[in-house]
Amino acid sequence: MEFKINRNTFFEGIQKTLGIVEKKTTTPILNNVLLKTQQNKLKIIATDREISLLSDYDAQIAENGEITLSAKKLYEMVREIQGEEVHFSKSANNIVKITSERAVYKIPGLPADDFPSVVESQADNFVNIAGPAVKDLINKTSFAMAFDESRKNLNGVFLETSTDGTNHIWRMVATDGHRLAVAKVNTPEPGLEMGKGIIIPRKGLMEVRKITDVHENISVGIHKNMLVLKTDSTILKVNLVDEDYPDYKRVIPAERGVEVTLERDSFLHALRRMNVVSSERYSGVIISFTDGKMTLNSTNLDVGEATEEIFIEYSGEDMDVGFNVNYVIDAVSAVPTQSVILEIGSGLKPTLIKPSEGDDYLCIVMPLKI
Repeated sequence: MEFKINRNTFFEGIQKTLGIVEKKTTTPILNNVLLKTQQNKLKIIATDREISLLSDYDAQIAENGEITLSAKKLYEMVREIQGEEVHFSKSANNIVKITSERAVYKIPGLPADDFPSVVESQADNFVNIAGPAVKDLINKTSFAMAFDESRKNLNGVFLETSTDGTNHIWRMVATDGHRLAVAKVNTPEPGLEMGKGIIIPRKGLMEVRKITDVHENISVGIHKNMLVLKTDSTILKVNLVDEDYPDYKRVIPAERGVEVTLERDSFLHALRRMNVVSSERYSGVIISFTDGKMTLNSTNLDVGEATEEIFIEYSGEDMDVGFNVNYVIDAVSAVPTQSVILEIGSGLKPTLIKPSEGDDYLCIVMPLKI
């Protein structure tokens, strides 16, 4: 096996795999990436058996072959190389030699036969969607995913598609039981047929986000309980969570709460100033509304106290409501408009946070007892 490849191309290809390869595993080869050459292409493959990434890169192939190498060590080696081109060769005893200008590395590999089989099968049907649209859905919802390992169906996001007249809608939902975020985008062509919806696990979702960071358009399909994303040079396959997602629509308040419109950035900065005195033990903020004024207060016996007043258009009854300040910061940060609307439920009913315009995003936050 022998090939030459542009250093930056090789580096980016290895870098893409680092989020997938297993860091702690009883199967050492899962720390490795598979390198395979064929038809003037270098194929780089990584898998943890739940997520698989297959990418093709242009290379000058002198001799075809395949080998697996430590993803971390290969990344570190190529990162430090300063030449424009990398020369890669494998000897009969699976020792790989990597050279660039005067730098020479030798690293032992493991046979490709020991690497888990990653089938390059395609989904039956693909639909196209803009990468930025998928990234927007993820950014507006992923913060609300749960970290409770006993509830696998909440340790990811729920994705569904629907049609509303001429609009084709992709909707993403996340909840941890204390808050719920819902975002949607309209697409010009029909969405992917996914029945009652799918659950994308946390780790897989982070790899989906990486692809949408760099690709304007992607194709999406489903194959044997796997989400398949395809670009010109990359295929990402993510095993889906085989459980039912709770009925999120039941959480959305049917009754309108007390509506308050706030300037997004000033409210967000005020919340962050309250967060300065929060801690893991206490991260609450009490927001009080009186005639023409909103007051934020956070008191922490271990750290101190913070108070801030903001003049607003409000003429209703005096009202106090408590929240986890981090939950409100996350929700308001995802609002795309300059103004944010709070629909505050009475008593301990949830508060709805949404943009002042449009219906592409909403977040529901449960209040704290005060």
